[in-house]
Amino acid sequence: MRESGILLPVSALPSRYGVGCFDAAAYAFVDQLARAGQRVWQILPLGPTGYGDSPYQSFSTFAGNPYFISLDELVRRGWLTREECDAADFGGDARYVDYGALYQQRLPLLRLAYVRSEIADDPAFRAFVERQRWWLEDYALYMAIKDANGGRSWQEWEDGLKLRRAEALAPARAALAEEIGFYQFLQFCFFTQWHALLDYAHGRGVRILGDIPIYVALDSADAWAAPELFQLDDGRRPRAVSGCPPDAFAADGQVWGNPLYRWDYHRETGYAWWIRRIAFCFEIYDILRIDHFRGFDEYFSIPAGDQTAHNGHWEKGPGLELFRAIEGRIGQREIVAEDLGYVTDTVRQLVTDTGFPGMKVFEFAFDSRDTGSAADNLPHNYLRNSVAYTGTHDNATLLGWLGEITPEEYAQVQDYLATGAEGAQLCHQMVCAVLRSVSRLAVIPMQDHLALGNEARINQPSSQGTNWRWRLLPDEFSRELEGRIRKLTQIYGRL
Repeated sequence: MRESGILLPVSALPSRYGVGCFDAAAYAFVDQLARAGQRVWQILPLGPTGYGDSPYQSFSTFAGNPYFISLDELVRRGWLTREECDAADFGGDARYVDYGALYQQRLPLLRLAYVRSEIADDPAFRAFVERQRWWLEDYALYMAIKDANGGRSWQEWEDGLKLRRAEALAPARAALAEEIGFYQFLQFCFFTQWHALLDYAHGRGVRILGDIPIYVALDSADAWAAPELFQLDDGRRPRAVSGCPPDAFAADGQVWGNPLYRWDYHRETGYAWWIRRIAFCFEIYDILRIDHFRGFDEYFSIPAGDQTAHNGHWEKGPGLELFRAIEGRIGQREIVAEDLGYVTDTVRQLVTDTGFPGMKVFEFAFDSRDTGSAADNLPHNYLRNSVAYTGTHDNATLLGWLGEITPEEYAQVQDYLATGAEGAQLCHQMVCAVLRSVSRLAVIPMQDHLALGNEARINQPSSQGTNWRWRLLPDEFSRELEGRIRKLTQIYGRL
């Protein structure tokens, strides 16, 4: 069955109080997707974010972002008042998230709700804590200790806590019991609200395409609680970190800084952590996109401490063995392999052997800066078992991209589409080209349906300060746009 969907991060929903969340705006967006004939809502990772605000650098691979908790629902529960929420200053621009204001204003409100909730007596809360104890216990303790240490990374904690010595952890648990309860409360609220929204989406015929980074952040409960999973030395410092080599977009490459996996250890355990991680994802998503899929074939290893990727080198990953182990435990699931960038024959073979659909991106077919195969990204060459995009969250919007490419590349786009159209009209024709491709699923970023420029770009890799901030305004996904998208969806057989 051919389908189409829209890419919009939860943070970009036009919710009240400064950031998209699981409130009425989220339910309204699901309704809009359904009316527009869209069967898939693609989002970005849902984890709690830290420095840089990137959802790909989270404090936990299992926890949810407390900013996405609906304050309206906490008002309904009697834990906050409308006046308290309205009095908070979440920033003055509805178009962009102000993360500094969120940190200053939203967390105190959530703490107030926790105190009033008396949640420890709630049977549903106690059941949640017990059911999720396998990750929640370490996460809540980690966050409580982190707060007590002024937000510093666990790498900077005193040795007893950093190395998880029992004589240090026991008194920390006792002294920080209230804080631990607060972080458990946040996760209870997050997952209760998310599952309610997920159920609603299913009732409207909309499935969620979730996203996970291949790596976890060094400053995370995962790396602190299970250092044996990663390439860390005896002092728990990374021996090498993740990144990618120099290319036309980044002359020095990219140093992501994530700790690399000890794949030998994962193999010895039957890939137990990965099986648990993927199984957990399918409790909260219907389809899963795994970022940087090529890292399972070969991963780029950069010496720890290097500021550029010039001294990095490639190492072999676990390959097909990992995915056979996952399938053997949880069965066949819908997984999308993010196989973009420079793709070798062995990566192509891994994607083929797993049976996962890869990604095709229209922009990459005409941009000489891209290191991937231009021919593979031309819509007439797409494979049925693929997911087609105009661009991703890491790319310029279509309109912004048209202003970046060379005049020759611009002309090539027009020639390919047999049109003299420019600007927004040309964006529309590029969207149509992706929708009419043979790819089983086509996903269009919301900004490209709106023909917005790079002021609406989600992320520009290797930059900070302006990423992950763009938001949809309340009236932009209009009934007229719903009708236009639905008509295209019907024309191209994706309804």
